[in-house]
Amino acid sequence: MTDISLAQQNFLSAQKRHKRSVTISRLCVFLLFLGLWEVTSQTGLIDSFIFSSPSKIFLCAYGMALDHSLFINIGITLFETLVSFFLVILFALMATIILWFNKHISETLEPYLVVLNSLPKSALAPLLIVWLGANYNTIIITGMSVAIFGSILSLYNSFQAVDKEEVKLIYTLGGNKFHVLTKVVLPSSLPSLFSIMKVNIGLCLVGVIIGEFIAARAGLGYLIIYGSQVFKLDWVIMSIVILCIIAVALYQGIAAMEKFCLKHH
Repeated sequence: MTDISLAQQNFLSAQKRHKRSVTISRLCVFLLFLGLWEVTSQTGLIDSFIFSSPSKIFLCAYGMALDHSLFINIGITLFETLVSFFLVILFALMATIILWFNKHISETLEPYLVVLNSLPKSALAPLLIVWLGANYNTIIITGMSVAIFGSILSLYNSFQAVDKEEVKLIYTLGGNKFHVLTKVVLPSSLPSLFSIMKVNIGLCLVGVIIGEFIAARAGLGYLIIYGSQVFKLDWVIMSIVILCIIAVALYQGIAAMEKFCLKHH
């Protein structure tokens, strides 16, 4: 094992102290925010009915956890998000490979992909309800519609940016286009694929919530829209807080998977 010098040890120690300092600062900011929110709500500086408070949100979540309704709604939203996410990655990868294999198809479809990617997806949700009905399929497809076209464009650009010398080497050694895809293009695009996945998991969550606003009878999106209609604003804010936690957890999960895959690649 290689010994490290004193200067390197000091540098690593300084890096650790910096990371620890940033983590503590972030925690302090979060606790300060919660404290100010609770105090201003308890003292009447803000209307606790409209803005709620950390203690009221905790009691609301605790009450819903006791009758398991909270876990049911979280589970439904999480299931719809993960299904949307995996379908987006699968279809985006398949579509990109087809576009990469056939230049004529890619040049024909490129303007349509750009237009579809620019389309406000929330406008499609009412149409999807008419076409598919108010069910899980509508919510999952709404989640997919937010992310899939951008994923195809980003992944296709990544496929186009591979090292031309490596491609030429495969052909020189007698390989064909399939060998270029499996030996050069897909391995080279792995970092881009994980970057797209990290963006998509958040987009799919947003799309699913949009779908649940108009087509669900359960889920966190349903709690938000129903809570706002009957003025149970604790439900609304609690659901938003849980969505933030879910988004961070899913992002960190993909980041951990990226770290593992790239380390063993």
